[in-house]
Amino acid sequence: MTSPVTAPGSPTRLPARSARPAALAAPAPPGAPAASLSSAVLLKSAADRVRSARPELADRLDLSSTQALRAVRDGFHGSRGVEADEVLAVVVIGRLDLPRWVKETCAFALSLAPAAREAWRRSFTRTVYLAGNPANLRGRFAFDHVASDDSAAWAAPAPGSATATLRRLLKAFEASHELTALPAVDVTVPGRPGGRRPVHRDLYVATARVTVTDALVHVNHLLAEAVLDGLIGPGDRLTLRFVPRLTGLGAQLAMLRVDTDVHRPDELQAYAGLTTEV
Repeated sequence: MTSPVTAPGSPTRLPARSARPAALAAPAPPGAPAASLSSAVLLKSAADRVRSARPELADRLDLSSTQALRAVRDGFHGSRGVEADEVLAVVVIGRLDLPRWVKETCAFALSLAPAAREAWRRSFTRTVYLAGNPANLRGRFAFDHVASDDSAAWAAPAPGSATATLRRLLKAFEASHELTALPAVDVTVPGRPGGRRPVHRDLYVATARVTVTDALVHVNHLLAEAVLDGLIGPGDRLTLRFVPRLTGLGAQLAMLRVDTDVHRPDELQAYAGLTTEV
């Protein structure tokens, strides 16, 4: 559940996406206080993401609690009507270097055509992670983006049938160990800047009791939706900062990745956050 962040009492800004759409959170003025990651803020962020992805259903959905949001999410991924027009992206991971993976994930999202972006948004940027060597697969499968070192390869969002053979061939990527709190590192988003000057943002990633696999899922949703919403563009600089939890950061956040706390299923947790320009 990823959404632009607004503090309690602030006007709601809905993005346009599918997980999540595109609306830019206004930069905080100098000296503005950091948004508190209270339960209410987390719930609002998660609910806004659903509204952004499927605005035509918003009035019919109960988004008033963590339990209700979980039921809505299960309904999206379990109903035949939603599955019929759902698309998914696929990433094959051979070697995982998280900073490089962040860079290439942004490059992949930026490469998508408008129609693919909107379909992926409506499908909550669903992505399947597979373990394999892209260099050994390129002769059999047409990937839409391949990392320059062949460490990972991406298939663009499409109906499940388009990648069924690939998904049957490879096993799911699994890394169940806890994400290590690495030193801060800068990543420059590939591509030539277009209509705006490049900006610098911090990308915070929670590590406490978060597996590497889960971290990939959360960071992927955040990055994809930030690209779709125009928060991340070519030439931007992202500073990855690994912290046990996102609470108490003292940073102004432009977008959050919020999901159910796997250890406390009746609560929500912020797993990743993108700041306003720094």
